[in-house]
Amino acid sequence: MIDRAGLAEFLRTRREALQPEDVGLPRGRRRRTAGLRREEVAALCTMSTDYYARLERERGPRPSEQMLAAIAQGLHLTLDERDHLFRLAGHQPPPRGALSEHLSPGLLRILDRLGDTAAEVVTELGETLRQTPLGVALTGDATAWTGPSRSIGYRWFTDPASRRLYHPDDHAHLSRVYASSLRRVVTLRGPGSRAARLADDALARSEELRALWEAHEVGVRVDHVKRFVHPEVGDLELHCQTLLDPQQSHLLLVYTAVPGTESHEKLQLLAMVAPRTVAT
Repeated sequence: MIDRAGLAEFLRTRREALQPEDVGLPRGRRRRTAGLRREEVAALCTMSTDYYARLERERGPRPSEQMLAAIAQGLHLTLDERDHLFRLAGHQPPPRGALSEHLSPGLLRILDRLGDTAAEVVTELGETLRQTPLGVALTGDATAWTGPSRSIGYRWFTDPASRRLYHPDDHAHLSRVYASSLRRVVTLRGPGSRAARLADDALARSEELRALWEAHEVGVRVDHVKRFVHPEVGDLELHCQTLLDPQQSHLLLVYTAVPGTESHEKLQLLAMVAPRTVAT
């Protein structure tokens, strides 16, 4: 059963505890609200202000699990707080660990401060959970994929178009990287896991992956310098730095260019059109 009063009070408390700068928003000069405004939280949760306001007023239908996940992410809740939110709404909390898609508040704070940088958060299977605007401008909206295709490794072997963004000379090595990475996760998670089902599906569809799978390569690393072939600005050489959230097995990937290089100039040009790219 939903605890409407407890849910409303918890939402108000968490909203008032957040400051605009905690979620990457400007404070403004005439701000009088304690914490975030309801419309700001609603925007962060990608829902209407009216819907969110009704929850704080103990009204409206019981929120779905999808809505609760969005609220938990928008309010930058910890895993314990997220689970508490689900129970208040009468739902069983989602799983933790590698299966969880809930970004930790710490990782979100870092991502919120990378507005002018190309960055993304991915799962151990290469599923993009969130991108910065420049990240979207660089690689496209990778969060829009559904099903097995959410995994870049799966797309690499099943959708030839996914390779166009990367320099042709790097394709062979990247194939080995994705095959090796998938094998590592399958071994880590075991038979019957989502990783194993993803591998079986990809193996059934890709002769190239089957050949690489038989080689049993593990530990093949991606180069720190990635070469992109962008449809608008052309060739880019970007350094990829990685930050791991060990509790969730999430990776924060940050792409930067060496200052003064042609790639740096092109990345700055791409940053100028990033908002327009996101809007479309």
